[in-house]
Amino acid sequence: MRVTLIPGDGTGPELVAAACAVLEATGVALEWEVRRVGPASGSDSGLPDEVLASVRANGVALKGPVTTTKQRRGPKSVNVALRKALDLFAQVRPSRSRPGIRSPFSDVDVVVIRDTTEDLYGGVEFDAGDEDTASLIELVNRSGRGHVAPGSALGVKPVSEVASRRVAHFAMQYARTQGIARVTAVHKASAMRATDGLFLEVVREVALDYPDVGFDDMLVDSTCAALVRRPEEFGVLVTLNLYGDILSDLAAALVGGVGLAPGANYGPTAAIFEAAHGSAPKYAGLHKANPMAMILSGALLLRHVGATDAGERVDAAVDAVIAEGRVLTYDLERTPPATPPATTEEVADAVIAAMAR
Repeated sequence: MRVTLIPGDGTGPELVAAACAVLEATGVALEWEVRRVGPASGSDSGLPDEVLASVRANGVALKGPVTTTKQRRGPKSVNVALRKALDLFAQVRPSRSRPGIRSPFSDVDVVVIRDTTEDLYGGVEFDAGDEDTASLIELVNRSGRGHVAPGSALGVKPVSEVASRRVAHFAMQYARTQGIARVTAVHKASAMRATDGLFLEVVREVALDYPDVGFDDMLVDSTCAALVRRPEEFGVLVTLNLYGDILSDLAAALVGGVGLAPGANYGPTAAIFEAAHGSAPKYAGLHKANPMAMILSGALLLRHVGATDAGERVDAAVDAVIAEGRVLTYDLERTPPATPPATTEEVADAVIAAMAR
């Protein structure tokens, strides 16, 4: 099985190396085709054509985190560009309770599925002071639909019927195949009637095609409140881009943090598996970052390519290491507390040893 391997930057290369060691220890024959993105790629765009060609040819990739600038006029996100170029429209981020994690909850099993092609994360933005921005502000003010102050920066929130219908079908089918009883559409249609209202209308319509799957909808603020009070009531949350990013991090916090949060991006012809967290460049080369999310993303990859037993063994081994509590990175509580934090590589070795047992 040939898999495109994108090491990323920051802590990405060491996390990916740890995950690869675990996946190779399963005995599944994997051939890594390494491709670079970002500054390390040598490409002005940060996303060379050879990367896209590799993922298209292999159909599957394991990707490390890539740093996204916070500068207002900085380069565009390689992560977003990669999803757009490959039409990876559905992002899946599961969060479930694991024995040994200190949390008020022990029965969380939530999957956040978001459309990644539209909404405020779609990258349709207009800088303050630009001529195009001023023209758009004038158009809005002239339309009588509201007032935008001159000199504003603008972000456009596109929501289409096509994209909403596609991610809704994906979420309902995911729940059906995984045996999850309930899908909840998360929105703010009470305030954003044109955009979120369209999304809600379409998802409700799609849900009628799946009478065997329970369905309801909730406002995003109510969903956040309910998640921190009774998360065990939720199964799949299907939502728009921005809400999905926030909700998936909130769900991860309930089960130990983003260091344990795997992720997958699915499109019609390819899938990319990556941890939900960022690249943490300040920790690069220190070998202290938690590799569990990357390892668990690898387990999702194994299931995707049909190596289901191997994926389950990886997942069970991660549970065993966490439950034992002795070989964990600094972000997770260790047993006994005096045990020094483990390195990235020590955690990977512990997972491999647990698989062997």
